[in-house]
Amino acid sequence: MNIMGQLQQLGRSFMLPTIVLPGAAIFLSLSALPWDAMGLPSIHTHLQTAGDTLFTFLPYLFAFGIAMGMTSNAGAAGLAAIAGMFIYTSIINASHYELEPTVFTGVIIGIVTSIFNERFKSIKFPEYIQFFGGPRFIPLIVSVFSTIWAIVMVQLAPYIHSALIELGEIIDSGGGFGVFLFGFVLRILVVFGLHHLVSHVFWFQVGGYSTPDGSVVFGDLPRFFAGDPTAGGFMAGLYPTMMFALPAIAFAIIHEAREDLKPKIRKTFTTAALASFLTGVTEPIEFAFLFVAPYLFVIHALLSGAMMWFTYELGIRHGFSFSAGAIDFLINEHLATRGWLLIPIGILFGLLYYFLFRWAIQRFQIPTPGREEGSQLDEWAGDIPYRAPLILQAIGGKENIVQMEACITRLRLKVSSDKLVDINALKHLGAAGVIRLGGGNVQIVFGTYSELIREEMDKAIRRDISRVLFCSPVQGRMLPLSEVPDPIFAGKLVGDGVAFMPDKGELVSPVQGKVIHVYPSMHAIGIRTPEGLEVLLHIGIDTSQMKGHGFHAVVQEGDQVKPGQLLITFDMQKIRKGSKSLATPMVITNSDLVSSWSFAPFKGVKKGQASVMSVVLKERSGGGETA
Repeated sequence: MNIMGQLQQLGRSFMLPTIVLPGAAIFLSLSALPWDAMGLPSIHTHLQTAGDTLFTFLPYLFAFGIAMGMTSNAGAAGLAAIAGMFIYTSIINASHYELEPTVFTGVIIGIVTSIFNERFKSIKFPEYIQFFGGPRFIPLIVSVFSTIWAIVMVQLAPYIHSALIELGEIIDSGGGFGVFLFGFVLRILVVFGLHHLVSHVFWFQVGGYSTPDGSVVFGDLPRFFAGDPTAGGFMAGLYPTMMFALPAIAFAIIHEAREDLKPKIRKTFTTAALASFLTGVTEPIEFAFLFVAPYLFVIHALLSGAMMWFTYELGIRHGFSFSAGAIDFLINEHLATRGWLLIPIGILFGLLYYFLFRWAIQRFQIPTPGREEGSQLDEWAGDIPYRAPLILQAIGGKENIVQMEACITRLRLKVSSDKLVDINALKHLGAAGVIRLGGGNVQIVFGTYSELIREEMDKAIRRDISRVLFCSPVQGRMLPLSEVPDPIFAGKLVGDGVAFMPDKGELVSPVQGKVIHVYPSMHAIGIRTPEGLEVLLHIGIDTSQMKGHGFHAVVQEGDQVKPGQLLITFDMQKIRKGSKSLATPMVITNSDLVSSWSFAPFKGVKKGQASVMSVVLKERSGGGETA
């Protein structure tokens, strides 16, 4: 795995342990209620303890989460990391120094555990001690490392402890400009999915605060929840961006969409705006303009950093447990300093973004969703089980997947060959963006559906079923068979399937198979797949009467063809004049063999584009014809 691949996996692993933090924030917020007045004085203590406990054991959660995330959920690695943390903590607590494990400790043990797991998970010893080989060796070697490291840290920890506090003071001495740089870099790294790396340092590492009970917590986020009035400078300025600026971009995209597409765009981007406002999940909106106007994304990153600088200089301090959305804003407002100012500032900031983006879209004719064919967000939660096999095919099939994980907004993949990843097909299936990081590392932004998609893809991979996947036979627009202007095809009397309105005169094979029939007029061709499906491709409606004029077949009966291989060229102008319609059905004539169907969205497709249709075959004795 290359460096970018390792960093994206580490960034994703940082997200796993932080999912418990919203619970801690809720417990601490509820503990602030007047329980004494309600006659339940002990509830305050219980809730306070519940919230504090999660922060106390945060290093353990990071050790476990990073070890699991970096090893694709290897149980032995997770257990080894926890064991290593227990050993480390016990040794330093037995020393004469008053030391506490920090999140940094958990990160180091988690990373080292993942390295040991990769290096030693298949280690073999002589037979009489092989019991300690394989995965059992991981907890053993991690325990040895933790013991040695704890002994060293007993000697070094006081200096590191002071260094972290001094580092926080140095960063604070940079004032608003340091916060600006943090905000700018944070947004830029969102593009690569590596933003968790830089945020982790500032939110969980630098800067120390001594709590009333004498313990010391590190990082902007734990310090904020521990009651440090100076904490929150690296979080507060994100609220205007996520609650107001990104929703403003969504509304600008809606208002600049074509009138015929505006209803769909309004529904999609209103949902995206609401997600950003409430939860701070921004990637679906950011990726809607990132690839079509990267310079605009840089301006967005600069403005986001400037907003963090502005709020910092105003003395606003606010924090969050998950992200800078309205839910966290309300839950944690009681701990904030001048937090209420974020609302009017955010409104003004949102208006600036709205008018800036509308002007830029108009001035530079930016093809944002709803203006031209491009990456579009889609609402299709109910379709995920049906689209998952199509997404799997667009990635290159299960054979191409080496590793697959999901974070909040994106699939993070390691593939054998990123050349097999069909970006057009993935955008067709609802991806807001596809990022190739090199070395087979690919990120696909599906928004908050990403984890559900991963689960359904896992199921599709595990199922032992016979499935046939279809590519697009033409370049043009995909449409339901019912919209074909012919009662025979529209009524599915020939067979079931889909149709296309081509805009280029080339017909390619949608599947692997054998050409079983080329009509004398060359307007249609039949292909039999290895599974026995008989696929009919019919160019135009009532084109048989053209007697071959305008058509040229480049294959003949008996030829073996593969997906994307050219079958027939045709003259679109002649067909328009000499036929009823250019609509080109692709149907399975023996559809009684099919158990279930999946169709991609009915919109523009490229010639040979993967994942436009998928069928599952009925269980039956015997296989299909391959001859």
